[in-house]
Amino acid sequence: MPPALPTPSAAGEAGRDQHVLTFAAVNKTFPAMPRPISALTDISITVRAGEVTGLIGPDGAGKTTLMRLAAGLLIPDSGHITVLGMDVVQNQQTVQASIGYMPQRFGLYEDLTVQENLDLYADLQGAPVAERPAHYEELLRMTGLGPFLDRLAGRLSGGMKQKLGLACTLVRPPRLLLLDEPTVGVDPVSRRELWAIVYRLTQEQGMSVLLSTAYLDEAERCHQVLLLNEGRLLGSGPPGSFSRPLSGRTFVLTVPAGERRRVLETVSGQTGITDAIIARQGVRVVTETPEMPPLAQLFPSLPAVGVEAVPPSLEDGFVALLHEDKARPRQTKTLQVASAGGALPPGGGDGPVIAVHDVQRRFGDFYAVKGVSFEVRRGEVFGLLGANGAGKSTTFRMLCGLLPASAGDLRVAGVDLRQASATARARIGYMSQKFSLYGNLSVRQNLDFFSSAYNLAGNHRRQRLDWALETFDLAPLAETISGGLPLGYKQRLALACALMHEPDILFLDEPTSGVDPLARREFWHHINMLAAQQVTVLVTTHFMEEAEYCDRLAIMAEGSLLALGTPEEIKNRARSADRPDPDMEDAFIHLITVREQEVAA
Repeated sequence: MPPALPTPSAAGEAGRDQHVLTFAAVNKTFPAMPRPISALTDISITVRAGEVTGLIGPDGAGKTTLMRLAAGLLIPDSGHITVLGMDVVQNQQTVQASIGYMPQRFGLYEDLTVQENLDLYADLQGAPVAERPAHYEELLRMTGLGPFLDRLAGRLSGGMKQKLGLACTLVRPPRLLLLDEPTVGVDPVSRRELWAIVYRLTQEQGMSVLLSTAYLDEAERCHQVLLLNEGRLLGSGPPGSFSRPLSGRTFVLTVPAGERRRVLETVSGQTGITDAIIARQGVRVVTETPEMPPLAQLFPSLPAVGVEAVPPSLEDGFVALLHEDKARPRQTKTLQVASAGGALPPGGGDGPVIAVHDVQRRFGDFYAVKGVSFEVRRGEVFGLLGANGAGKSTTFRMLCGLLPASAGDLRVAGVDLRQASATARARIGYMSQKFSLYGNLSVRQNLDFFSSAYNLAGNHRRQRLDWALETFDLAPLAETISGGLPLGYKQRLALACALMHEPDILFLDEPTSGVDPLARREFWHHINMLAAQQVTVLVTTHFMEEAEYCDRLAIMAEGSLLALGTPEEIKNRARSADRPDPDMEDAFIHLITVREQEVAA
């Protein structure tokens, strides 16, 4: 459970009814072909002083446009925006000097040290030189960056970079802070640390914060929430106001751990079921009415399935509102990988498809990976987790044949990667953490390029291209330049490209980072279908609820393997009298914390 919201400071409490940001009937359209894009339509919102306001919505909902309008970086087509009592259009420079704005891709200078980045942004924001030492001390205490002042920003972990970006935004304390998805791509420990900073800013300094996020559990920590969809405001209010209408309609199906994916696929799309996801107790469902369809009809072969009513969450309300807004997720088509299960060496069904034994990777004197060993079986979904800088991305790159190991043995699909990495890569599909396709090419051109790279030709190549466009509903966007696609569509295209050559093994490096819950549901539906066809999947993720979809997990810390087992086995390691039912985030943070205490001792 997220911690309770902080009580605003006296200054914040006194001004709590004041509005630090208002939008009144704001519209914003961007020119595009074949027709203009309406980014925001008739938006009227308020952000109160001394509070944390969460901004949520699917990809392309207009969240970043709203942020940029509030920061005075864009001008509305119509309507009125007021920030700290000032008209944004008439006072752009004054507004920009009075607020803090941290965009999704904050511009750290990676060849400068932590201290040099702070000094640079202090100069740019005109922070008084005499006040800097005391303020730096406070920022470094909040962010924990004090021991790293002389480290180059480019050598910081992802979580530390985000904290440095926030510190640079705060070198001159603003009354209003705008944060555009500040926790995307960082691990749960860093997420909690960033939120602790946000809480402190509102509690001790009375700062007002508008924060957009793809994590619905984060939005539940806010005083109020704004929900956008397709540029329109669907709802606003405290987090409980979104979940309350679903009282009596949320249940958990308790099933054996090995059956959760099958139960999920069975119940998804059934009449009377509006949403279904894997949760820590089993499969969580939302029904159209306050009753659960008879389990005997849904699961005649699984008599052990039980049902328990549970309180609704903000995510339940979020998805329900999108359904009511006629934004129901498309019906996902059957994802067939024709050669799955047919190309692996004889006996591959019983032996490991991926074998890692005592692997090391050195960069000079630094060990990024230290003696890691694990195996992955055919058709298994295997999760590789770890804090930023734990070594999981390095391990991932070695398994993909993109980086040689310094020592140890790696085998993928029966092939020794130290001797024949090219042979192994031909059997692997790879989807990287960042959108790594060609942004200046169209959807069709990207698919065509990757078909060629995988040596597909003739009729087979045409068939696979048609399959990708049809299966992932990309046909209407076939001629669209891919760099301009919403993130959810980029994800579809990247997965389609990774599957063009019908691989036996699929490597996914944080594939859902930054996408909304609906896109994540669709993505994991694809993965479940692939696993059912005996495709082996290795995935890294910072979404701890996604780790529940995995058959087994490996958690890394400081280059070493910290834990290995099923999700339930790993959660059991964090179970205690004070925490009788830990979720995966609790378990992750518990393991990392215990490791840090052992190292410190």
